[in-house]
Amino acid sequence: MVPPSAEGAKPIHASMDGFPVRNGELLVGGMPISRLAARVGQTPFYAYDRALLRARAAALRALVPSSVRLHYAMKANPMPAVVGCMVGLVDGVDVASAGELRVALDAGADPAEVSFAGPGKRDGELRQAVASGVLVNVESARELPVLSAACRELGVPARVAVRVNPDFELKGSGMKMGGGPKQFGVDVDAVPELLSRIADLGLAFQGFHLFAGSQNLHVRSICEAQQKSYALALELSELTSSPVRFLNLGGGFGIPYFPGERPLDVEPIAANLQRIAERAAREMPAASLVVELGRYLVGEAGVYVTRIVDRKVSRGQVFLVTDGGLNHHLAASGNFGQVVRKNYPVTIGNRAGSTETEVASVVGPLCTPLDLLADRMELPVAQVGDLVVVFQSGAYGASASPQGFLSHPGFVEVLV
Repeated sequence: MVPPSAEGAKPIHASMDGFPVRNGELLVGGMPISRLAARVGQTPFYAYDRALLRARAAALRALVPSSVRLHYAMKANPMPAVVGCMVGLVDGVDVASAGELRVALDAGADPAEVSFAGPGKRDGELRQAVASGVLVNVESARELPVLSAACRELGVPARVAVRVNPDFELKGSGMKMGGGPKQFGVDVDAVPELLSRIADLGLAFQGFHLFAGSQNLHVRSICEAQQKSYALALELSELTSSPVRFLNLGGGFGIPYFPGERPLDVEPIAANLQRIAERAAREMPAASLVVELGRYLVGEAGVYVTRIVDRKVSRGQVFLVTDGGLNHHLAASGNFGQVVRKNYPVTIGNRAGSTETEVASVVGPLCTPLDLLADRMELPVAQVGDLVVVFQSGAYGASASPQGFLSHPGFVEVLV
């Protein structure tokens, strides 16, 4: 995944090999980090590497069967330039709000390959979805009469799929989104009644959406969830009034963030999808199979960059104080779902090749002890003005952070 312009440069970590080091500086998009900061014109900022996005999509496409469609879950990173790039690399886009829907359509996404999920869709959002011609993943019986009314008013079909809350979960996932009581989807035992209501209202039924969990690094768990999802969809297809044309098997592909985690081996997952696709060709021949991925496609292609504004020593501990923190990158601070806080991979971008290191903590400018980007990590010795780089920041970084907290200055995002 190293861009051609970085040929011969030295990677600093196996999981960050898309960001090599040359002449002591980290390269992002083939550009030294200090030059990129000058080009951006300010810190903090997020930078997303276009070459890495393309490489990840191409590598995945080479493994996954051509009959399985790849969708980008844009909630992972809704930056318009990133979405525009991804639209040209994948087969479709999955959105979770009318705001995301507008960005996807503006980026040129084909409405026929856009699906809209979310447990609390407002009536106006449902009407927008029908007018746009996108697929609505129904998650409540409440949505049906609203969709029916929009269909009659606008004179266009309301395309719907049922998001099913299955009776199993994705084992080992960072966030479990299926199995047990959940706000997502329709409990599997309530699906037959919902299918009957869809037929009564004359909605354009397309298929099913099953998403059991996310951020999973266990091949066996992902394969098992895909198999169970397909089997459940096949069982439910016996109850539908028209053939299943769309089957979203979810995603869940994770990326390594912390020490000891290994990159996901996608080859056996792709082989599992091939077996499912062969079954589907016989058992649900009209169905297009979809895998919905967000973090896996964009997470490793992004970095967060913040500048050191102070260097302090308190009772022997070094603190590097930066101009951005949890207000910009909540996940790296550990306050986005971590039970036990762990450090994201971090370096000093303009000293990344240095052999002179120290144990230091990187903290942001906020008046709270929660504002911690790196806790007692071994880092290159850094001074005021140096650039701290947080890797694995391409997903659930900028848009998932409390940017207004304590009213500090904001950041910018760039695609390079």
